[in-house]
Amino acid sequence: MEFANGRTPTSGTSRGILVLVLGALLLAGPASAQVLTLTAAMARADSTSYAVRIAAGESAARAGQAMAPLRGVLPTVRVEGGYVKTDNPLGAFGYSLQQRSVASASFNPATLNDPAPIGNLGSALVIEQPIFNADAWLARRAAVRARDAASAAVRWSRLASATEVVRGYFGAVLAAERVTTLEAGLTAAKAHERQAESLLRNGVVTRSDALIAAVRSGQAETALLEARGGLASARRRLALVLGQPADTAWSLPDSLPDMARIERLAEALAPAGEPAPPRADLLAADLARGAAQADLTRAKSLYLPRLNAFGRLEWNTPAAPFGGTESWTVGLLLSWSPFSGGSELAEIRAARGRAAVLSAQSDAARAQAGFEAEQSRTDLQVSLARLSIAGQAVSQSAEAHRIVTRKYDGGLATVVELGDAAALETESRLACADARYQVISAAAARCQALGLDLSPFAQLDP
Repeated sequence: MEFANGRTPTSGTSRGILVLVLGALLLAGPASAQVLTLTAAMARADSTSYAVRIAAGESAARAGQAMAPLRGVLPTVRVEGGYVKTDNPLGAFGYSLQQRSVASASFNPATLNDPAPIGNLGSALVIEQPIFNADAWLARRAAVRARDAASAAVRWSRLASATEVVRGYFGAVLAAERVTTLEAGLTAAKAHERQAESLLRNGVVTRSDALIAAVRSGQAETALLEARGGLASARRRLALVLGQPADTAWSLPDSLPDMARIERLAEALAPAGEPAPPRADLLAADLARGAAQADLTRAKSLYLPRLNAFGRLEWNTPAAPFGGTESWTVGLLLSWSPFSGGSELAEIRAARGRAAVLSAQSDAARAQAGFEAEQSRTDLQVSLARLSIAGQAVSQSAEAHRIVTRKYDGGLATVVELGDAAALETESRLACADARYQVISAAAARCQALGLDLSPFAQLDP
């Protein structure tokens, strides 16, 4: 059924629904960026950060290299095949023997001296079994330790990456809080500027007071511009730490966690103690030293003889592969090279040098770990004390600002004093935010120094 205007009720209803949907979309606007939590950031970095990916690749390469010495330990199975045609007297008679086709007529001197061309299709199944190759066994031991060292290095890279994520994440949040604090400071400076101009018009203050208030306002605006630039850089730096520099389509909390939450987390890490389990980098250094010692023993074993066994099953026919009568051969092969132009001596000297280097690196890593454990404990204690002082300074500067404002309103304080009080409160809030960040950073360094997991930092998420 149609109406006079040519529209059906269904078409009018559909058009109305379409208008409502489009209107709702326009009112809704663009979707807000998803808030990136510290937990999510650490999960991203665990698989995408550059350091972790590099360490994982090196570990995979070491795992592959650990399999190479097995060729001197495990059996080798090989299939061979080839075709030859010849009229060489010796070759022709030999192939006839291999094909089991020799008859009485084959010994005719004329055919022996001038044989007809003969073709031979040889097929063989060969098995070689190493019995004693000391260098292969020792090379396998060295390669396995090197593989395990690389695996431990991956775990250490994950911990170091998590530490950088904590610092980068809360560094970006700190930059956001600086912007918020300076925006409030700029608002206060603008209010003071307007107040000074009003008092100037009423003849209560001099023109210099209004000019000083304007200068203070300009300084606050400049600081805010710098802070906004710093926030953009901090976000890009965090994306780089995550290994996803092109992905910044996320938002962050507006401020760092409060003092109480940060102090509870930090104080749990303050006691000194040995890492349990041991730091992964120390484990990697010890394994690398063990691998170097095993490689030195391998180099010395090059003077030992080698013993290998082999078996061969073969077929020889004029045309068809694996046809005819099969034949077999088994045997042992003993080889010994007491001198190979000094190559063994060169191997030993090079391996001894590598062992000395890795031994020194292991000792240095252990000494560095002890220093970092002590230094991180001191840094954490200092940052906690600094945070306590900064928290008190915020309360004191806010109260001082309030008092000076009332005095200024009563004509008992100058605009310089008012601006100084406002600037001092802003600086105190910025210093407190920085102190909170320093505690978080020191706590993360403490965890890394002790080889502890950073998962407890997830409690700082909103």
